[in-house]
Amino acid sequence: MNDSEIILKYNISVPRYTSYPPVPMWHHLPTIEDWENNLTQNKQKIQQEGLSFYIHLPFCEQLCTYCGCNKRITVNHQVEEPYLLAVLKEWEYYKSILAKVVIKEIHLGGGTPTFFSPKHLNELIDGIIKDNVLSEDFHGSIEIHPHFSKLEHLKVMKSLGFDRMSIGIQDFDKRVQRAINRTQEYAEVKRLTEYAKKLNYKSINYDLVYGLPFQSKEGLGSTIDQVLTLMPDRIAFYSYAHVPWIKTSQRKFTENDLPPTVEKIQLYLMGREKLLNGGYEDIGMDHFALPKDELFVAREERYLYRNFMGYTIQHSSTLIALGTSSIGQTDDMYVQNVKEVEEYQTLVEKQIPVFKGHIVSEEEKQMRKHILNLLCYFETKWDNEQDIIHTMLEDNPMWENVVQDGLVILDKNTIKITDTGKLLIRNICYALDKASQKAHSEKPLFSKGI
Repeated sequence: MNDSEIILKYNISVPRYTSYPPVPMWHHLPTIEDWENNLTQNKQKIQQEGLSFYIHLPFCEQLCTYCGCNKRITVNHQVEEPYLLAVLKEWEYYKSILAKVVIKEIHLGGGTPTFFSPKHLNELIDGIIKDNVLSEDFHGSIEIHPHFSKLEHLKVMKSLGFDRMSIGIQDFDKRVQRAINRTQEYAEVKRLTEYAKKLNYKSINYDLVYGLPFQSKEGLGSTIDQVLTLMPDRIAFYSYAHVPWIKTSQRKFTENDLPPTVEKIQLYLMGREKLLNGGYEDIGMDHFALPKDELFVAREERYLYRNFMGYTIQHSSTLIALGTSSIGQTDDMYVQNVKEVEEYQTLVEKQIPVFKGHIVSEEEKQMRKHILNLLCYFETKWDNEQDIIHTMLEDNPMWENVVQDGLVILDKNTIKITDTGKLLIRNICYALDKASQKAHSEKPLFSKGI
């Protein structure tokens, strides 16, 4: 089979593996007391190792109809200050548990983080780092909507130690932009990119999406050609997930407006080939980077890591997540905050505003290690006969297909993903993951891989 045929064969519903176990499979629910106790028990480790932060800023001035993120659409900027006060109030709960900590990374996501004024973003970050210590290799990153971001945003964030940013492009094709209600010009992206480079931002990422309504090989190909003239350090090339029963804004267009499955696969293969020919390396699971970029170096030298923020070189086992819908974690536990702004702002006045989560079992920790190895290094190893990997390999027809189709090489205590397998890394993880297979067979949980 050629690449298109093998992708078509494996175009099934699979987890996105932003965590293990995947969010739809969380069932061992911790209480707020469990979460606080776990942080207390790990306090010494956290103080030695340092913290990662994710802060969710949900507001957008304009609705992007394709978007699956948790967001609030408004042009009323009076919402900024009350929301940020709530975020800082939430951080006070964590400070009372952890005391002084080393902050290794902060990622501002959304929504549109640059919905907030540079002044308010400055106050937010000052409030987070106050009385704490930024690590010598601190990483600060922010997501950017090019149409709603000012040069002053980049200048202020750089002054706070942020030198990584991600620009959401998706597609420059005008027909696609009108359909998804996300209009931005190449010139806007170019201006922000050049200014960031002038400010010595260390890493600039562009987000591109394939499978959007009215997308064509010509249009997406032209977008990627334009992107290659700017040569960002990294590119995330995502598959559009059409779930209008969950995100009603996606009903602004229909399935008939989307590229058919075979065409969507061709969009992916065309885009991937252009990026590889343009000098980028496949980091894994939708991400590409230039050989000089720290993510590629980290993968080659085997200190790459993944958490809810994506690929990172900062390996801290504790992620504190602030704001609506954000997900935090320790080695033992995941927790997620409530999703609605009003509920969040009310609840945070009396407690940490989490509403769901998962206590990770010892078997799940073993499996998480293998999933992370495959996602970061395209291989995993084990030397313990009691490792859960043996249970996952035995009596597993889906895994047998993956081996037979040449997606992996299994050699005693090592699994290596082949070049063809890199096209289907989620499927390979899923083929190993009997627990997710069983759960999905009982109730649909996941979206299509491509």
